[in-house]
Amino acid sequence: MDGDPPFDSTHDARKAMPFAYVLLCALLAAVLGLLPAAGAIAQELRFFRLGTGTTGGTYFPIGGIIAGAISGPPGSPPCELGGSCGVPGLIAVAQASSGSVENVNAVRDGLMESALTQADIAYWAYTGTGLYAENGAAPDLRAIAHLYNELVHVVVPADSPVETVADLRGLRVSLGDEGSGTLIDARIILEAYGLSEDDIEAVHMQPEPSSDAVMRGELDAFVFVGGAPLLAVADLARRIPIRLIPFDDDVTEQLLDELPFFTRAAIPENAYEGVEPVPTLAVGAILVTSGDIDEETVYGITRALWHPTTRTLLANGHPRGSDIQLANALRGIALPIHSGALRFYREAGLVNAEDASVH
Repeated sequence: MDGDPPFDSTHDARKAMPFAYVLLCALLAAVLGLLPAAGAIAQELRFFRLGTGTTGGTYFPIGGIIAGAISGPPGSPPCELGGSCGVPGLIAVAQASSGSVENVNAVRDGLMESALTQADIAYWAYTGTGLYAENGAAPDLRAIAHLYNELVHVVVPADSPVETVADLRGLRVSLGDEGSGTLIDARIILEAYGLSEDDIEAVHMQPEPSSDAVMRGELDAFVFVGGAPLLAVADLARRIPIRLIPFDDDVTEQLLDELPFFTRAAIPENAYEGVEPVPTLAVGAILVTSGDIDEETVYGITRALWHPTTRTLLANGHPRGSDIQLANALRGIALPIHSGALRFYREAGLVNAEDASVH
């Protein structure tokens, strides 16, 4: 047995630690001891997860802009001096997802504090009807704002024989990813035209791989619901000639009569290279949260969302950003408005103080 002493990891680590590091630690401890506010700053910091969508859709970029706008990192300059106009101490993080259904489920289950979702998905979740008749309601779901209209895209190559949704019978069609609002709406639209997934070769893919598969001839069409222009559709239009299937027939009229969350809309000229304006269906994209989030936080988020600085960021950051207008903030929302958001809308004159009715 040799004469080495028993191993003392703490002792050896201290011997190996550079003197400068020890000095730095001592100084830091002393400084923090003299700055009790440092602990308060750390305590005030709050993270706020905001569910968006796939990177090829509209939720992802719009959600990223909103997350940045409602954030108020500690130590940032005040809003009036060009700094953050968000909620003090709030750090909002935009998270990619499959879309509306996954987002609503995440808010319901406490995995996200807020999310973008289609108005129809939110309504079904809150009431426990439609898609949520068996999956369970989300009674604590609350709305913050209507943002913009999402448009139904049915994309085919320009030389495709498909003229209406009914012509998709027997073809290879991507209906949207599992967990997306697109898939739910696609199934509704197929049913209106007398089809089901059994009548087509249905696949469930995100818009980017769907676009690539159409270009390679592996798919005949794909469906996506989102604000135009959609990155995946725009990218495909630059690579091959495409068409968008119109919704302007008797079936469209029936859908509008039976499902009031659908409205008439058009994919505008120049939204996609070489594609003419097309009549289509629309459903609102809304920002939701949980009733468990405190009123003051949601009030601050709503105020930051409609701040002129945020409006400029949205208008410059995405083609759909200019559609996000305070005047439309309560349009087509069929679930309760969060009390914090409602407080802001009362102050803004959109809601009567007495009866909370929407003007």
